[in-house]
Amino acid sequence: MGIKAALDAHGLRPQKKWGQNFLTDARILESIADTAEVTRDDNILEIGPGLGHLTRVLARRAGRVTAVEIDRDLATRLSAEFAETPSVKIIHGDILAFDPSELIGAGHDPALAAIPYKIVANLPYYITSAILRHILQAAHKPRLVVVMVQREVAQRMTAQPPAMSRLAVSVQFFARARIARTISAGAFYPRPQVDSAVVRLDVFDPPPLAADDTERFFEIVRAGFGERRKQLRNSLARGLSLDPDAAAAALARARIQPTRRAETLTLEEWRALYHELARPSVRGTPA
Repeated sequence: MGIKAALDAHGLRPQKKWGQNFLTDARILESIADTAEVTRDDNILEIGPGLGHLTRVLARRAGRVTAVEIDRDLATRLSAEFAETPSVKIIHGDILAFDPSELIGAGHDPALAAIPYKIVANLPYYITSAILRHILQAAHKPRLVVVMVQREVAQRMTAQPPAMSRLAVSVQFFARARIARTISAGAFYPRPQVDSAVVRLDVFDPPPLAADDTERFFEIVRAGFGERRKQLRNSLARGLSLDPDAAAAALARARIQPTRRAETLTLEEWRALYHELARPSVRGTPA
């Protein structure tokens, strides 16, 4: 049965407010599971299962699957379908309202929340960045993330200097990112206006900085990217309420030219800049 027929049979319609575009190509679904290297030893958290096409593939391969669906009607339908499959748990809700690791134990053994897990998802275009931040900044992070996103977003996630962005820094700070494959818009119903891509994120363990330091690190990154095409000396001074000379001095100590722009910095340079700007003497220098 095709996607439209399946939706019609249950009186359902794709919801634009949740960015629903359904993929059913069996070869692509299998390749997503291949990219995630799913085995019977895995606990999988799926975000946005939709009609359950990928969920079925994951259920055949994984030891346990927990799927979080924001659409109540789709969640109800999937719960009924997998009611006799104890290894699969469907949860109705917004992923941003949950601690991702705790969902792994929901409906299974609560102790599972502390064990390694993977995330597999077809992310809605409109909320991709928020979900990525949420799952990568979780206290207990997944060890692997495989997500299907808009191709342009995938390119931004995996970009290198001089084309970095806040998203690239936010993702690559936590994980090694690569594009596994691209998918044409014609593989979805309803057809989106852009192509998609599957991105694999191998999450670093341990993370580069402690949890308390991470907040300050991204405060500095936000300031750096806060004013497009501005020199770092000026964007950091304005974004962090620093004297421009203090910002320039911190950049010089990090061996970064004050005239450079945020998109040209490597992750190593951002870390060096963080170590200079995290000093109490610098943080307390008003503009």
